[in-house]
Amino acid sequence: MKKLKLGIILSALMAVMLSCGKVDKSDPKALFDDVTKNQTPNTLTIKEKNHGWQLLFDGTTTTGWHGYNMKEFPDSWKIEDASLTMSTTGSQESQDIITNDKYRDFALSLEYKMTKACNSGVIFQVAEDTMYKFPYETGPEFQIVDQENWPDKLEDWQINGANYAMYPPMAKPYKPVGDWNQLFLFVKGNNVTQILNGVVVVTYVKNSEEWTKLRNSGKWSAFPDWGKYDEGFISLQNHGTKVWFRNIKLMKL
Repeated sequence: MKKLKLGIILSALMAVMLSCGKVDKSDPKALFDDVTKNQTPNTLTIKEKNHGWQLLFDGTTTTGWHGYNMKEFPDSWKIEDASLTMSTTGSQESQDIITNDKYRDFALSLEYKMTKACNSGVIFQVAEDTMYKFPYETGPEFQIVDQENWPDKLEDWQINGANYAMYPPMAKPYKPVGDWNQLFLFVKGNNVTQILNGVVVVTYVKNSEEWTKLRNSGKWSAFPDWGKYDEGFISLQNHGTKVWFRNIKLMKL
């Protein structure tokens, strides 16, 4: 019995020691692995708290978010099943939401669930100003789309996991409609890595020769301030279709 109790105590101590250990903040995959999987949604473990993760959504309130170019949270969004989601669909005036705070170097982890033929995305390095109508005019986008049921042919840079209108995904590890996907975004200096369900789908160096050529030769050539900002807000896009977002966690790097 004493040996059993000792084993339990040692296991508990080991768990505490592991939770207090450091994680390599320069390694996107290590940071992805640092996020606890299959836990109660919208909560942080002791390890995550000790390593610097913070919740951007508590599952019950809209604290920390507002509508783009708005002071308040828009009616086109709601909390449903402990997730942020759209309250209306099909609207051409659907409102994107953004974080109250700006971020420069960070790791972002969240889960999303799609509906049939949905289209959305996570946009970052966003500038908020009335001279812009939408976050995508300034910020890059981690694309979310149900390409399997999309009515039109999509370019490779439009499919799920892409860095929209720039880099197509190197793999297609997305899960089908109705399943939760884990999106992970790493931004440090000019280095950006996008991970979907544990698989690196995009990696690039901002302002590199390749990035600049893509930026100036495609869709973003018509948006002079796209990719201009290194620090900005994080946005969840409302494209008139329904997607659920939960477990939104961020670590400043």
